[in-house]
Amino acid sequence: MLNDTYFKLLIFVLCLFVNHFSWAESQTDGLPVETTFTFPGPLPTILPDEGGFGKGIIDLGGLEVAQVSINTSTAQRVWSTYEGGRDNMGFSIFEVTNNIPGNFLKLGFYAQPNNQKRFGSVLVARSVSSVSNLRPPEDFIEVGNTTSLNIKQDWPAYVWQPVCLDGYQAVGMFITSDPQKPLLTQQYTSCVRSEFTEQSEADALLWGINGVSVFNLRPIIRGTQATGVYTGTFSFQGLSSAPLPPLFSLKNTKLNMSCMPSEAQTRVLFQTYSPLIYFHPNEDFLPSSVDWFFTNGALLYQKGNESNPVPIQPNGTNLPQGGSNDDLYWLDYPVDKTLKEKIKGGDLSSTKVYLHIKPMFGGTYTDIVVWIFCPFNGNANLKFLFIKRLSLGDIGEHVGDWEHVTLRISNFNGMLWRVYFSEHSGGTLVEACDLEYVDGENKPVVYSSLHGHAMFSKPGLVLQGDGNNGIRNDMERSDKVLDCGVGYEVIAGLPGVIEPPWINYLRKWGPQVTYNIEKSLEGFAKVLPWFVRKSFYKLISKIPVEVLGEDGPTGPKEKSTWTDDEEHS
Repeated sequence: MLNDTYFKLLIFVLCLFVNHFSWAESQTDGLPVETTFTFPGPLPTILPDEGGFGKGIIDLGGLEVAQVSINTSTAQRVWSTYEGGRDNMGFSIFEVTNNIPGNFLKLGFYAQPNNQKRFGSVLVARSVSSVSNLRPPEDFIEVGNTTSLNIKQDWPAYVWQPVCLDGYQAVGMFITSDPQKPLLTQQYTSCVRSEFTEQSEADALLWGINGVSVFNLRPIIRGTQATGVYTGTFSFQGLSSAPLPPLFSLKNTKLNMSCMPSEAQTRVLFQTYSPLIYFHPNEDFLPSSVDWFFTNGALLYQKGNESNPVPIQPNGTNLPQGGSNDDLYWLDYPVDKTLKEKIKGGDLSSTKVYLHIKPMFGGTYTDIVVWIFCPFNGNANLKFLFIKRLSLGDIGEHVGDWEHVTLRISNFNGMLWRVYFSEHSGGTLVEACDLEYVDGENKPVVYSSLHGHAMFSKPGLVLQGDGNNGIRNDMERSDKVLDCGVGYEVIAGLPGVIEPPWINYLRKWGPQVTYNIEKSLEGFAKVLPWFVRKSFYKLISKIPVEVLGEDGPTGPKEKSTWTDDEEHS
């Protein structure tokens, strides 16, 4: 009788577990994260080369790392929540279980939002020096758990951070489904010798609810000469009120750029991922090549000798070289009105894009920065309350407009990871799984905003300002389209590439224009009811100065992103 009771109790517990597991599995049915992202076209063929690009493993100077892609065959989902975060779909945490090279060890778990297809990667590592650069944790401390969060979840998640021996640092977290500490073995999460780590900070917000946030981690210092390596791990914030030891990024102590692509490999990469840029059907101010701008009448002006502008030679051979943006020189249109209007309109047929090749994250990624030049930036339009489109007259107009799109590509395997879209004073990084592509190809589709030429990943309306009011960015498909892979020139970043003279012209590509913005806006404000004028002025104060455009822009080399990471939130 007693055995029969125990047997029935066991069956009851098993049924509860199976039902709970079935419920958890059913919650993910239909979510994007349950499907692995695949590119619509073939990945680039890695041409043979003596360098280390595309070889799968990168040596950081005694610590080798490999990149494991997250998909249904390589990683196991260990926990999910189904609300909060992007599109209120929650997020999931994964542990790499397969496709780990021999003797490589895990550094931490991977997390991503549920509104994305399964995509991304996390690094694994092995020590290849006489000194042990990896070792098991000494202990684990509980960062917190989700038992008190009133959310839809598989089961309570317990979040652990490794406690490392002096001289070693943790770069990732460990997740369990019960309050028992993980085993102290390298099988789960390794500690890394401090020599191979540097400080990290929050990158993209993956999920947040009830004061708890989850972020990807990235190195604090980023740029062409920075040593920090993107690991692919994440941090929980807000689960505990007590201060926690920091998590670190990896560091490339070698930094000899041996894993950067060669010129031939770079051209293969760009032919595979070169963007297609759509301009608005009502766009009056299209791009051109730099030489078209010069040979059709652009002039070089000098302070103190404004009455004697100089025609610019092809490729800018007579432009002042070096120096700084000191307002001694600037470019402008010819006086002839017919020529001026012709140049303002640009020439799509002559347009080529200009490529700057940059190492990122300690040489483990390659940025192909795609620069586009427009001879003229059109005026701004405002949406405010019931006014859908209010022209701001000549406010926002300026001569010369440089915009760019950046392709961020893994040097482990040549796979596109993210694309950066420049948008006036900042921009947006979009992961490859969230992009629109040309049918059957891996070429991202880009939309240029009407008149302002800011770059976006989707068509529609984006407002810069405050909520439902602001400067309009209108994007739409049209037959005005630029295939960046057809006409391009590598201007910097590859061995043997000679920079064109115009890239080292560091002054303004247009004159400084003084608009009486206050007077113009006062005129607009007068037509508004008195009780909304305060809101109108508050809105204008939030618009980036670059959008209002009184100053001529500088060229690509004067931008901070020439050597730094892209500016994004």
